[in-house]
Amino acid sequence: MFKAILIEKDEAGYRAGVTELDDARLPEGDVTVRVAYSTLNYKDGLAITGKGPVVRSFPMVPGIDLVGTVEESTHAGVKAGDTVVLNGWGVGETHWGGLAQRARLKGDWLVPLPAAFTPRQAMAIGTAGYTAMLCVMALERHGVTPDKGEILVTGAAGGVGSVAVTLLAKLGYTVVASTGRPEEADYLRALGAADIVDRAQFSNPGKPLAKERWAGAVDTVGSHTLANVCASTKYRGVVAACGLAQGMDLPATVAPFILRGVTLAGVDSVYCPRPERLEAWERLAATLDPTQLERIAHEIGLAEAIPVAADLLAGKVRGRIVVDVNR
Repeated sequence: MFKAILIEKDEAGYRAGVTELDDARLPEGDVTVRVAYSTLNYKDGLAITGKGPVVRSFPMVPGIDLVGTVEESTHAGVKAGDTVVLNGWGVGETHWGGLAQRARLKGDWLVPLPAAFTPRQAMAIGTAGYTAMLCVMALERHGVTPDKGEILVTGAAGGVGSVAVTLLAKLGYTVVASTGRPEEADYLRALGAADIVDRAQFSNPGKPLAKERWAGAVDTVGSHTLANVCASTKYRGVVAACGLAQGMDLPATVAPFILRGVTLAGVDSVYCPRPERLEAWERLAATLDPTQLERIAHEIGLAEAIPVAADLLAGKVRGRIVVDVNR
């Protein structure tokens, strides 16, 4: 038996609760993992509260991240005793996820825990931090170097934003953090932000083109914010888009793209190919200061994830949430 958050939907409605499950109920997979930690991400918040159509089949164990020790494996590349990390691959949406003490998964989805991180630190990074590194890699791939100018990070006090600010600052970029929470200014400066701007300047309908400022940007927000960020990006600048906290729409014009040559680089962390995943985790191990993770993350127990999910969606949570599934 193992404990898990289980989401159910039936005639009685949509609900999430902590329950004990038999190992026989674990889904198909060639690797069984004893989970040490999971996380609570925006997508998990949508799944637990039912405020977004994230869960595709019921019942479902949410949790798009996990780290743990392999107990059983028939996969050639994974052996019992390995410590492994999982991010994405539809886990917590179509396949039972990490907010449980045990998980059965496909070995192809797993990457080895980098030696630089403890299991808890790996989940302080989680999908959010891994996505932030994918965004940094996208900027680099399109030629955005520190000498090109300021880099904007929207939703900077959130999980992806917090790690993005830290990574970019460590790599020598001048980072401007956008947030709607002015009380987080000291936190963001401690992570490496050179300046703080109010998200209000981006969150409403704007002009097709605005004054050029950003050499690049990491956007976690979407909607009008993303449109305005593109409109104020410099000639041949790059915007890495990875989130939709404000909305899935993009009320923009083609002006930034055809008049300034701006690149809008979409970043998908869920089905990102394995070689790029491994590169992202290697880069995180080489770049990220583990002591910054103590600023970024705080820990909760498994049952606490249910009420905290609503706070996360309401924008009341700073940084990353690590879930100890064994307490």
